[in-house]
Amino acid sequence: MKYILVTGSSGQLALEIKKNVTDSRLQNTEYSWIFADKETLNICDRQAVSSFFKNNSIDICINCAAYTGVDKAEEDKKNCKKINIIAVGYLAEICKKNQTVLFHISSDYVFDGTKGKPYVESDITNPINYYGETKVAGEKIAIENNPKTIIIRTSWLYSKEFGKNFYKTMLGLAKQKDEINVVSDQTGTPTDASNLAKFIIKLIIACTNEKFNEWGIIHFAGDTICSWADFAQSIVQEHGLDCKINYISSQQYQTKAKRPSYSALRSIRNLY
Repeated sequence: MKYILVTGSSGQLALEIKKNVTDSRLQNTEYSWIFADKETLNICDRQAVSSFFKNNSIDICINCAAYTGVDKAEEDKKNCKKINIIAVGYLAEICKKNQTVLFHISSDYVFDGTKGKPYVESDITNPINYYGETKVAGEKIAIENNPKTIIIRTSWLYSKEFGKNFYKTMLGLAKQKDEINVVSDQTGTPTDASNLAKFIIKLIIACTNEKFNEWGIIHFAGDTICSWADFAQSIVQEHGLDCKINYISSQQYQTKAKRPSYSALRSIRNLY
């Protein structure tokens, strides 16, 4: 029996994993899934994490818990650091102690956006906001504390069914308004959380093979490179809504945190 822990169980990715598990090869007597929210397991409490792993014999940990408020992070640095760096260090350290494989989800915002073409795993990180800084630090501490770690960087993650995200926000606004202003000078690769969940499930199967030796950083993102405005336009068209998308600049929509102008990722999504 393999025991798989998924942290951040109330988030969109964890919920997509839970949904997709029922249709996967992992829904059988060989695997037991534990979905834990912050009430079940406080990953910021090192002793709580240690006891949880000991009591449940965790073989694989998928860390979906994260501080994701990019703008809020600029003022709430203490909590952002606590969740995105310190807690990740605890998880990785305890994973190593228990010979547990760690999956950790990271972000395209580890890059500064100046490359002008899709980023690959070997590109140098250079975040331009505090959230991105914590994601870089989280990656480093995870790998340093546990060699059997897989960092999955993704871009503009959204779920059509779960959580709060750009897709659902735009859909809701488009149903209510005649027109919406959306930033058009930031480019990325929108990623369906359901597809990422399926990829993670395939990767779990692969990493349980004794010959697996591809620890480190992996990029997984959608196929389409576009702006936020382009993405919004595609959502409106998908649902046949009569809402005009006004393409505006970042200067016209000021935010507390800077965003990279280009953070598309080159994905190896078909590897497994």
